[in-house]
Formats: sequence, C-alpha cells, structure tokens
Amino acid sequence: MELLEIIKELLTNTKGFLEAFVSNHGLWIYGLLFLIVFCETGLVVLPLLPGDSLLFTAGVLAGNASNNLDVFLIIILLIFAALLGDNTNYFIGKFLAKKGEGAKLFGLFTIKKEYIQKTQEFYEKHGTVAIIIARFVPIVRTFAPFVAGVGSMNYSRYITYCVIGAILWVSSITLAGYFLGSNDWVQKNFEKVVFGIILVSVLPVIFQVIKHKLAKK
Repeated sequence: MELLEIIKELLTNTKGFLEAFVSNHGLWIYGLLFLIVFCETGLVVLPLLPGDSLLFTAGVLAGNASNNLDVFLIIILLIFAALLGDNTNYFIGKFLAKKGEGAKLFGLFTIKKEYIQKTQEFYEKHGTVAIIIARFVPIVRTFAPFVAGVGSMNYSRYITYCVIGAILWVSSITLAGYFLGSNDWVQKNFEKVVFGIILVSVLPVIFQVIKHKLAKK
C-alpha cells in the first residue's frame, strides 16, 4: 500500500485501519501510533494526519481486552511523541528564522520579516494560552510549534506549556476513548462521535475567523 493510500485510509477509516493493524501486527501498533503522532505534530508538511480521532480510537482499542494493549503505556508513548514532534517543529522554525528573510521550507513556506515580527508580537501577548489551546485544534497544532520557533519564543517558556498541553491532549482524548468505547451507542455511532470530537476541536478556529471578519466590517 502506497503512502498516500495509507494516509487516505487513516483519515477515512481510522478505526478499521488500526483494528486491522493490531490483528495483523499485534504490539507493533505502539510504534505506528508513535510515528503518526510524531509526524502530525513534528512535520509541518503533514498537518492532515489524524490526531484527535487517532487518540480516541487508540483508547477504544486499549479498552478491548482482546487486543492486549496497555492504555497507560499508549498515553506515555504518545505524550513523548507529541513533545518530540513539537520540538522538531520548533527548531525547524527557529533555524529558518535565523537564516533570515527569504528562507524557504521545502519550497512551501517563505519567511518574511513581517511574519517574524507579527509572530513575536502574537506570542508575547497570547503565547502560553495559545500553545495549550492550539494542541487541541487540528492543523493548528502542527503549525503552532513551527510558528513559535519562527518567532523565537523563549524556549523554557515554550516547552513548559508545551508539556502541559501534550499531557492534557493525549490523556483526555485517549481516556475518553478507553472509557466510552465499550458503550453500545458509541460503537454504533463511532464515526459520528469522532466527527463530533473534530468539530468541537475546530470551533475555536471558526469562532476566530468569524470574529475577525466581523471586526473588519
């Protein structure tokens, strides 16, 4: 199966894909989950990998005794994966910022002086709160560490709230899947539950977009 097909399957059928992987490869699922979370949080070019749905599904799988998975091991591994990804993204952004205006990342992003200034101003005003909230928002959590690095946000300040955000994000959604996954209604409406989680996650972005447009008017 090609990479694009795997990503498509992960996005459209997360539960089915992971169940099949556990059935065929057993405990290697720990490594797969770690890799996906690291790529989603650490590679700014892969913001569309599943995050919230992956954590919830991992919790559901751990709640099924037949899979022989340890939910607490999953949580610890994925917190570490998220932090490793964030740090990778942060230092990529910082590296490009040091190269100065005109620096490019894979030909997709061009660093401009005005971007760096605006980023620095944003994180000086909203930094700590933004890092924690961004963790729960798909796509935004991929770009937030990169932007923090571009803005040269103080690392000790950044990593402190990054750790808090990672712990809250991974543990809350994974445990939700673990405790709710055996519920009959959740099993019958799994796709709707996952969609609901994603919808709630993107509400802050929708709210800010509407607020910004109203402010312009």
